[in-house]
Amino acid sequence: MTQHGSDARTALVVVAHHRTDSLTAHTARRAATRLEAAGYRIDMLDLHAEGFDPRMNTSDQPDWGNREKPYSDEAHAHMQRILDADVVVAVFPVYWQSVPAILKGWIDRVWNYGFAYGRSKPRLAGKRMLWLGLAGATSDDPLVEGMQTVLEANLSEGIAYYCGFSHSIVGLLTGAEERPQRFDTEGNLLIGEAVAGAEREAQYADLDRRAGEFVERFVAEELVRA
Repeated sequence: MTQHGSDARTALVVVAHHRTDSLTAHTARRAATRLEAAGYRIDMLDLHAEGFDPRMNTSDQPDWGNREKPYSDEAHAHMQRILDADVVVAVFPVYWQSVPAILKGWIDRVWNYGFAYGRSKPRLAGKRMLWLGLAGATSDDPLVEGMQTVLEANLSEGIAYYCGFSHSIVGLLTGAEERPQRFDTEGNLLIGEAVAGAEREAQYADLDRRAGEFVERFVAEELVRA
């Protein structure tokens, strides 16, 4: 177990996948290990395992006339975990060029008016965000460039920067599917044979390497800014 000093920085690692044996969960654990090795205290938030309900409700619906509205106890508990973190790392599968419903619902309910936005000085100002999205598309798929653009516009510009984060990176990890898939130049979906054995292990290792590079670059930039 890594020993942290009282001045250790905290990383909130958010996992958005329903299976603990998924490649997404594996990537989140590896990211947490790398962050801990870099001196961060880890708060691992597995949204499914903790039973987070992503559905908006009347308790957490924003009151545009009252930014001090007391939201639900669940929302406030998650708000505190964000406040206690120096960096937030979200790990998720890419669904329809976006995040899964449970992650979007977490943002909807927790990153709420009066807390994450709606103040002249954002409460989350100065925090940093890393989004690690696992996509089934292969790196040479013509859709990947557009997918990266959409994710950056939505997650960095539309959410992180809007809520006062000083820095946000979207790390798109392609080639996550067991059966490689891509669109050709005519828009036809091409699905390859399932990858298994040593080839699949090599694929896992390459994805781990790429994920690690995103985390290490993120940590390096954090040290420069500190």
